[in-house]
Amino acid sequence: MKTLQKLGRMPIVLTGPALAVLLVVFGIPMILLFLTSLKAPAFSLINYQSFFGQPANVRVLYQTLEISGVATAICLLIGYPTAYLIVAASKRLRMALILLVVIPYLTSLLARTYAWIVILGDNGLINNLLLELGLISSPLQLIYNRLAVYIGMVHIMLPLMILPLVSVMMGIDKSLMAAARSMGARPFTAFWRVFFPLSVPGVRSGCLLVFVICLGFYITPAALGGLGDAMLSTFIASQVQAFYDIGRVAASAFILLAVAIVVLSTLGLDLSGTQRRTAKPAGKSWTSWSPVFGGFKRYLGELFTSRRAKHWTTQLYQAGSERNWSHVVGIMFLVLVLFYLLAPELLVVIMSFSAGQFLEFPPPGLSLQWYRSFFGDPSWYGAAWTSIQIGIVTTILSTILGTLAAYGLNRTFPRLRSFVTMVILTPITFPVIVVGIATYLGLVKLGLLGSITGIVLAHTIGAIGYVVVIVSATLANFDTRLERAAMSMGASPFRAFIRVTLPLIRPGIIGGAVFAFLASFDEIVVTSLVAGFSVRTLPLKMWENIRNQIDPTIAAVSSLLILLPVACLIVLYFTGLRSDPKGRRTLLSPAV
Repeated sequence: MKTLQKLGRMPIVLTGPALAVLLVVFGIPMILLFLTSLKAPAFSLINYQSFFGQPANVRVLYQTLEISGVATAICLLIGYPTAYLIVAASKRLRMALILLVVIPYLTSLLARTYAWIVILGDNGLINNLLLELGLISSPLQLIYNRLAVYIGMVHIMLPLMILPLVSVMMGIDKSLMAAARSMGARPFTAFWRVFFPLSVPGVRSGCLLVFVICLGFYITPAALGGLGDAMLSTFIASQVQAFYDIGRVAASAFILLAVAIVVLSTLGLDLSGTQRRTAKPAGKSWTSWSPVFGGFKRYLGELFTSRRAKHWTTQLYQAGSERNWSHVVGIMFLVLVLFYLLAPELLVVIMSFSAGQFLEFPPPGLSLQWYRSFFGDPSWYGAAWTSIQIGIVTTILSTILGTLAAYGLNRTFPRLRSFVTMVILTPITFPVIVVGIATYLGLVKLGLLGSITGIVLAHTIGAIGYVVVIVSATLANFDTRLERAAMSMGASPFRAFIRVTLPLIRPGIIGGAVFAFLASFDEIVVTSLVAGFSVRTLPLKMWENIRNQIDPTIAAVSSLLILLPVACLIVLYFTGLRSDPKGRRTLLSPAV
């Protein structure tokens, strides 16, 4: 009994239920998968040799690295100036801009991919517009090629690049740039020597997130790319569906995982939420390594010092015409980026009300026929109801387990907290196809493959990570003295948690639950592997129709999925993020 009481006083014990689910469904199967790839107990590298012995496999691996790298670079080139402009805006405008970036991020991946099929297709918006203007005589090949893959992947990944950058840039002291300018530095020099080094943690985090997630991309390259644009995750999925050689599948999965681990360990993903406040000194230029060039550089610097000082003094009191031009260019750039993020989704919503027999823009008339088709077809609304049921159960389970784990992690030692947090976040850090293969093997061992329970467990291991991250962020700002004050007045730890802690962290719990539901409702890669033929969720139904036939009903379904995150954000605002006087009165009332 005393042993149990001692264990109850250890906060890390609260992470036990979450770790148990993670271990049974994902952890142990991952170890078994690795041993299978090595042909245990004989232990041979034949599966890896077989993979690298086929030139086609090596080409697909190289192609995966190339596509992921290029997509990451494009996201950085677009995302960095976008984040900079968002941070430079006023507080109200900044919040509105962040919201406009978050909405596409929360929108269904399939809905966004379908939007680009509608825009880039032979009968899509761009080709129809060019044909109407007489600029082309036949449709351009804008889809089923590498360009379409990049357009679709960047559209999906760009918010994941912008949000970490915004988070880091908002923590940079703006007076540092002003100080650099006051000492004669030009705007670009002040930016490059002061602001950019301080924003490097955001660059690193954004690039790592985008690159690792791109490694596991499956749906977008398969829908928008051609046969020559296949990625390794597509190759692994086809191996599972075509022939069941678990050894080769495991080897392919661990090769992809090895790439992700090498990138993560080399660059290092900082999840501590802290950053240095001092800029690192800029690296030496090539001229400083040579005494001749170094002396010549110093001579020119002294020669032009007085001229630069006079130029800076005159600029200080001149009308900022150059600044106005840069301001206009910045606004135009930001508008174009937001148009790129939001226009495809708005276009699908408009086309879903088309009265035509096929999708075209502008619609020949307005009609609800495709919505009637959705609600009148049992295969569609049945799949939607299945997804809702799975999403609700996953949300409840992951919110309970994730909140307990976050509370326990918040009260434990920093080193242990960091290690356990990384373990819990593994399913959303590893490439999704690797997680899917491991989960598939785990559910086979449990006898839950092709069942609702199995899908819920598969979704829960990822959803727990979102809940832990969001609730942990809320608990980081929680004053533990409130709990101690309640317990000093006679409240038990459980009652202090229910009456004090829980109401104050409620916004984080609701936010975690919303993210868990959206992640479950939109999940398709893992679901396609573990659902079998007996369970059909809405994303699986959509993917099936996109591959086999472009049914205009998908436009209505996509519109509903686009409106889903908007509805969730409204729920967050009215139930969790607004101040609650009634809740404060509850906290002020004495515990009984």
